[in-house]
Amino acid sequence: MMPHGCGWRARLTDGPESGFRRWWWRAAGLAALLWFVLRVTPKPSRAAYPCQQCAAPLAGGFVVWFAGGLVPASLFHRKAWARLRVVLPLACAAVAAALVLGILTGMPQEQEPVEGPNRPMGVGKGVHPGRVVWVHNPAATPWKGPGDGHWWEETRTIQSEVDRMMSQAVLRLAGETRARKAWDALFRNFNQARNSRKAGYRKGEKIAIKVNFVGCIFGDRNVDTKTWELGLRRKDYMDTSPQMIRALLRQLVKEAGVRPEDISVGDPLSLFPKQYYDLLHGEFPGVRYVDYYGGNQANPRTKVEYSKVPLYWSVRPEGKDQDYVPAHYAEAAYLVNMASWKGHTMAGVTLCAKNHFGSLIRTPPQKGYFDMHANTAGRNPGMGKYRELVDLTGHAHLGGKTFLYFIDGLYTGVHGRDDSPRKWMAPPFDGRWAASLLASQDPVAIDSVGLDFLRAESDNSPRMPSVDDYLHEAALASNPPSGTFYDPDHAAPTARLASLGVHEHWNNARERLYSRNLGKGQGIELVKVGR
Repeated sequence: MMPHGCGWRARLTDGPESGFRRWWWRAAGLAALLWFVLRVTPKPSRAAYPCQQCAAPLAGGFVVWFAGGLVPASLFHRKAWARLRVVLPLACAAVAAALVLGILTGMPQEQEPVEGPNRPMGVGKGVHPGRVVWVHNPAATPWKGPGDGHWWEETRTIQSEVDRMMSQAVLRLAGETRARKAWDALFRNFNQARNSRKAGYRKGEKIAIKVNFVGCIFGDRNVDTKTWELGLRRKDYMDTSPQMIRALLRQLVKEAGVRPEDISVGDPLSLFPKQYYDLLHGEFPGVRYVDYYGGNQANPRTKVEYSKVPLYWSVRPEGKDQDYVPAHYAEAAYLVNMASWKGHTMAGVTLCAKNHFGSLIRTPPQKGYFDMHANTAGRNPGMGKYRELVDLTGHAHLGGKTFLYFIDGLYTGVHGRDDSPRKWMAPPFDGRWAASLLASQDPVAIDSVGLDFLRAESDNSPRMPSVDDYLHEAALASNPPSGTFYDPDHAAPTARLASLGVHEHWNNARERLYSRNLGKGQGIELVKVGR
């Protein structure tokens, strides 16, 4: 006979606990189980979501407790079995109800675009307004994946093929057949739109290239500050590729006539790792390679510095340190925004607009400064809200100087979840790397296209609610749904931003047609180039 108090009832109470303390973790475990079943049953891939990864251990603990406490005890105690005959059906009924509800409703975390397909808003930019060029070339990316060296090695990403991609993008974007004429057309169009100056590039004008090296962000042990070598866990991270940067430098120097010494390239918030630097510096030693720390004698880099040009957030936060743009941006006549193609666990996506989170020489949530992440889709969901991405895209020395936008999609992934790229499944990718490049003169159009691709290939971050709200706000910046007076250039609201570009979603993920592809006179035009 078991000692008094050691039967199934004692095991269920686990000691002298009582009331709330006795049952709170069991209630939490049951809630976690129900939540997991509701979310994961209609779409199993949601098991990878951060919220489900948190819920799973608690739910599992509840299942283990339930099975280990009730079921074995019931085999030996009639009273326990009698109670179990009541408790077990109720538990099963609850789980079954969750399954049915999950199947019927899916309780979606994601949502379809609120405006539907082919409903353009805003004003297209560029030689061909709203044009986005998509170049797809699997021959550029023969890397087999982790274990087969690293993607940035020259035998894993083929420079000649990337050069071809860059050339095709520039030619098709401008609608020209010769590179020099294409670059002249892009510069002239931008100067005409910005300041009514009917002129192309002038010798001596400086160009700053903003890349995305978030995998090398300072202070995160991603790059060894003695050797500038990439850290182990970042050796396959999806940064802007050095091959794509080199292809752009070759175009600017050899075709557009820009002197290397008038070009700066880097991510102000990050380090410029040796693996990327060596590949670029060997061919273009005169280019300034911008780095948060500035390198050292063995690994020289140009240390990023603040300018005296302020950036004002349009919500006018009080008691925050003032933000200033980098000095090499303020000195430049032109910017090139070369983002990487990624999902983002907090913002949904990180494309050209969010690339500027790295332009302010301080970590986005740094104490004392305005928290840029506070208004991302993940932390402030809902349509028609202030989005700091509009301020970054519209500021005179950031988006206001950007005459060309690229999204490097050779290797893609999800920031905050992936340490190495993931392959894409839909045609024409067919289980291979994305191996793509997007190019545009319209910052809203290119992010709209980048988002549509990511939504089609993913069922997690890029599909979170209101992920495209910043594109609505940017396209309609002169009269945005949020009512925000977007003016990042003045201490007090003075001059509203005009529309920053055109936004819409394609008709479907198979045809990928936008309004201009369908013969309408406005909206986005997606031009596909493939081998």
